[in-house]
Amino acid sequence: VRWVMVRKRDATSPAPETVLPELAKVVDPKALSLPKGLDFSAYDFSLAGEPHRFGDYDIGETIDHVDRVTIEEAEHMLATRLWQNTAKVHFDATHREDGKRLIYGGHVISMARALSFNGLANAQMIAGLNAGSHVAPCFAGDTICAWSEVLDKAETPAPGVGALRLRVVAHKPEAAAFALKGDDGKYLPGVLLDLDYWALVPL
Repeated sequence: VRWVMVRKRDATSPAPETVLPELAKVVDPKALSLPKGLDFSAYDFSLAGEPHRFGDYDIGETIDHVDRVTIEEAEHMLATRLWQNTAKVHFDATHREDGKRLIYGGHVISMARALSFNGLANAQMIAGLNAGSHVAPCFAGDTICAWSEVLDKAETPAPGVGALRLRVVAHKPEAAAFALKGDDGKYLPGVLLDLDYWALVPL
């Protein structure tokens, strides 16, 4: 299920009835779809450049991915076209009152995933999405940092393959690493993305 905000043509029109589907809080690791023939038993850690494997991660562990990336207009628009997202707000600078193109949330997810390579280089495949929130808007010129938390671990039937349940948080530099929500339960300023997913890693 994906929840999106859409601008209403008529701001005075009543909202439709809210429908909340009953969903599991997390994808059961036994239900993860594994590619046929997946086998990490001969995995070459030297090719990834990082030695960390399934057993090296502990539930509750947090990882600061250290690196940063500044979002650029052209690369964002190119990537958004490749993902076949044609929403005008991502391309037309006159579509918003502030004259800024809104960075597509999928691009923020992609950048956070790329940054997470530093610390999670052997998290080879995303096997399931549990939840996610685009917490605040992102614009060209914004710099993104990321950190992850290990939420859970599970073994899989595939040879040499384990699954890590990870939360990746993308944020601007003004939000400190590992800072997420305030005492009021709301996301802190500077947090952009909170994504909960399963990734497959070698044992």
